[in-house]
Amino acid sequence: MSGSPGAAAAAPQDRWIATGRGRLLTRRWAGSNDAAAAPLVLLHDSLGCVALWRDFPALLARQTGRSVIAYDRLGFGQSDRRTDRLAPDFIEEEAREFFPRLREQLGLERFALFGHSVGGGMAVHCAALHADGCEALITESAQAFVEDRTRDGILQAQAAFQDPQERERLRRYHADKAEWVLDAWIGTWLSPQFASWSLNDVLPRVCCRTLVLHGSDDEYGSRAHPEAIAARVAGPARLEVLADTRHVPHREHPTQVAQRVADFLAAAADVDQ
Repeated sequence: MSGSPGAAAAAPQDRWIATGRGRLLTRRWAGSNDAAAAPLVLLHDSLGCVALWRDFPALLARQTGRSVIAYDRLGFGQSDRRTDRLAPDFIEEEAREFFPRLREQLGLERFALFGHSVGGGMAVHCAALHADGCEALITESAQAFVEDRTRDGILQAQAAFQDPQERERLRRYHADKAEWVLDAWIGTWLSPQFASWSLNDVLPRVCCRTLVLHGSDDEYGSRAHPEAIAARVAGPARLEVLADTRHVPHREHPTQVAQRVADFLAAAADVDQ
């Protein structure tokens, strides 16, 4: 059941989560149907954070009627810093080590997941590892493996970030953690140790309903990525490729993406009742 788009929304609420390795910032936008619908948890991309979702979480809360929860991963945004280099299994690590802390401290008995880019891979792992509570999964522009197109896009971004203005823009969101954030993306994805990474082993363990969104002109991944995700999850899956769309559909077409998510969640809820 979708919420009323015109309803006035309460201010989002922030809460800090202790992990044993540092605190994570979470932000929650209330939905009109909170009593009946599980919250939708957002997992951000490689350079992302709560602030970079901009108005999209509030739009999702209005369209879906659900609470929407976004959080800064450790080392990003307002969360505490990390100084280690990311291990090749850092995508699985998010589901194994950090998401359980959110789930416990926020009381997330039931939830749905929305992951963008690398956050999509993390959401896949969360859906598999926490299948007892995951009602639905949405991936947006998620990578399923390391592709030449992905590496080429990162190399182009690496060149663009030689511009001091681009690095300053990153510092607006990550402050003095910005250099770590940039290296965590570029250094990890271009590392030979990461070249064999894929979601192949975890996808068959995803049993919930899955919506796979991908832009037709995504500069970081071909259509092979969403096709692999949709084909290999164990639960029912719907693949939607958005025309004339690049890597950030929720910023390029926010209303369209939010409505697709709302329709998907509403249909999934109707079937599960």
